[in-house]
Amino acid sequence: MSYRIEPLVLPASLEAAGAADFLEYSELSDALVLETWGNLDRAAPREARLEAWRDDDYRQMRLFFVRLDGRMAARSWIRLPLKENLQNAMVRVDVLNEFTGRGIGRALLRHAEDVAAGSGRTTLQSFTEHPPGFDPDGPGILRPGTGTGGVPAESRAVRFARAAGYALEQVTRFSALDMPPSNGILDALEQEAESIAGDRYELISWTDRCPDEYVDQMAVLMSRMSTDSPAGALHYDPEAWDAKRVRHLEDEWKATGQESLVAVARHTASGELAAYSVLQYAAAKPWIAEQDDTLVAAEHRGNRLGMLVKILNLRRLAAEHPSVERILTFNAAENSHMLAINVALGFRPAGYDGEWQRRR
Repeated sequence: MSYRIEPLVLPASLEAAGAADFLEYSELSDALVLETWGNLDRAAPREARLEAWRDDDYRQMRLFFVRLDGRMAARSWIRLPLKENLQNAMVRVDVLNEFTGRGIGRALLRHAEDVAAGSGRTTLQSFTEHPPGFDPDGPGILRPGTGTGGVPAESRAVRFARAAGYALEQVTRFSALDMPPSNGILDALEQEAESIAGDRYELISWTDRCPDEYVDQMAVLMSRMSTDSPAGALHYDPEAWDAKRVRHLEDEWKATGQESLVAVARHTASGELAAYSVLQYAAAKPWIAEQDDTLVAAEHRGNRLGMLVKILNLRRLAAEHPSVERILTFNAAENSHMLAINVALGFRPAGYDGEWQRRR
């Protein structure tokens, strides 16, 4: 059976005359998150989606949907990097539970892969989402090439990905921290970390926009996220960051309604930034915050800087946004060092994502 796959045209604003399809698409996206997770913690506000899905100098987005019985029943999207990873495309297909088993997902995936191929992309990547309730070390688990972590082999999403020729290359752990954290725990962890870091580092923080004096150094640290973070067998090129790209990302954060708390550790002897961490809050989702990137430069590791910048951000968030009930974060299952920091802070497993890849 064939289906009519329609492109989503982004409106100028939520109030524009042509916004109806976008608003319905956003409602579909929320419904899909609810079906998987039972809450909207992982759902972006519609205002954020509208801005995040617009094309820019660094990537293009292509979004599509299928209507059945007069309403949107399924969606797909394709993200095309424009600066690095020019052979890559991220593809994603979702179908509401009541419409599964009709071949809609297969039709959308074939279409998404054709769109990617039309842009010269030969490496296709995707991800599947898996709520807790299974033993990642137990039977019936599919493991990635890294050998760390796993996803339920018989889940519908896993069977769909494997049937389409995708290989599981990495597992990401999704974790949550209930707020506010124990001051006693934070104090003990901070004191231990400070005893190791000593007075060789200075902690600095800001909101949303990096001071001009540090922006070039932030670009260096952000570029290292593409080379220093574990990626399993997923293909990623090193990213080239400069001050313009940092400012672009900061502008995008603001445009999507996010307030970004940034903490850095500065090496006092050299003056260079040695570590950074970003924690984000959106007024449209006042019960939740998201732990974004945390990185310690290789030459400064072993000094507990990751712990110190995270604690600084946690204290700021608790003081400035007491409405936040929990913080979400994602870590590669094999990133044992960063996971150990998060576990010590009180993060608990909340689910797992499978990271998939197919090369043409």
